[in-house]
Amino acid sequence: MQVGKVCAAYPGQGPILYSYFRSSCSWRVRIALALKNIDYETVAVNLIKDGGQQFSEEFQALNPMKQVPALKIDGITIGQSLAIIEYLEETRPTPRLLPRDPKQRAQVRMVSDLITSGIQPLQNLSVLKQVGQENQLTWAQQAITSGFNALEQILQSTAGRYCVGDEVSMADLCLAPQVANADRFKVDLTPYPTISRINKSLLALEAFHVSHPCRQPDTPPELRA
Repeated sequence: MQVGKVCAAYPGQGPILYSYFRSSCSWRVRIALALKNIDYETVAVNLIKDGGQQFSEEFQALNPMKQVPALKIDGITIGQSLAIIEYLEETRPTPRLLPRDPKQRAQVRMVSDLITSGIQPLQNLSVLKQVGQENQLTWAQQAITSGFNALEQILQSTAGRYCVGDEVSMADLCLAPQVANADRFKVDLTPYPTISRINKSLLALEAFHVSHPCRQPDTPPELRA
């Protein structure tokens, strides 16, 4: 695994994010870290090279699920992107990523879970390997469009400038990476004007810009922006 430092004031002493540039789950966490202005180091875990570096004994000791991201912080290691984001929210609450209002908070979690449980896992690398090379594009497109059909309808009732109201929330951290996945799998976004509008607003924000897959330490030169 190669190491890249990102705003690490004290290398080796601060938080360490095990990440892959193209992983949407890792991108969610990178956005949260950027929004909360948390300095961290990146350890790149290449999900393709060497048969997948996530399967190494070294990484399995950190995350038995053999998935990125994993975050070392405050003396513990946390896997699963939403668990990481909620921990950051509870320990470093500014800026807020979960609304104070319980109804809006439930909406944020609903949108987040819809994406992270109902869309992204169906088109991630491990599933695509199972469906076969010739079926991967069609499978991913169907998974994303099915989820986006529901998500567009939900966002029409919850959205302001962003997914829930006018403040960036955990739901937005899940949305932008999933729209990037949709673009990568050539999904037509025309039927999803609300999703597209919110995503455009999010990508204009600095935290989403600096955390983008095209600007990571392990981004291949040909994919850098």
